Amino acid sequence: MQSKVEDFLTTIEEQEIVAAIREAEKQTSGEIRVHIENTSNGNVDARALEVFSILKMHNTKLQNGVLIYVSVEERAFAIYGDKGINDIVSNTFWDETVGIMQSHFKNGHYKQGLVDGILKAGTELQIHFPWNSNTDENELPNTISKG
Repeated sequence: MQSKVEDFLTTIEEQEIVAAIREAEKQTSGEIRVHIENTSNGNVDARALEVFSILKMHNTKLQNGVLIYVSVEERAFAIYGDKGINDIVSNTFWDETVGIMQSHFKNGHYKQGLVDGILKAGTELQIHFPWNSNTDENELPNTISKG
């Protein structure tokens, strides 16, 4: 029997999400990753922070990694930004991105929610962490991780 994680997105949908990550990161030095797993065991925010650490997302020069964490069974997600982001943005920085994703997720459009959320996060990050072709490099993989 396949896990719920494997059923969450098709291979083509996963490829579209990875393409969205690449597109978003063309605008910003920020690093965006997506992690999908069956359950957070009841605390999506705490699990997002834990996964952020497991994936070594804090290892960016500007501490500007962003994790979009999805718990399939709980039908919940969290966006976790590293210290470099949180030190300079308001507490409502991710609200618009969360709103976009929630509206798609409520209608069962998970791939589109992730794609639009990723692209919005890239646009938002560009304001504070613009891409510099002379100094920036892709510091983290653009793949979707699964737990």
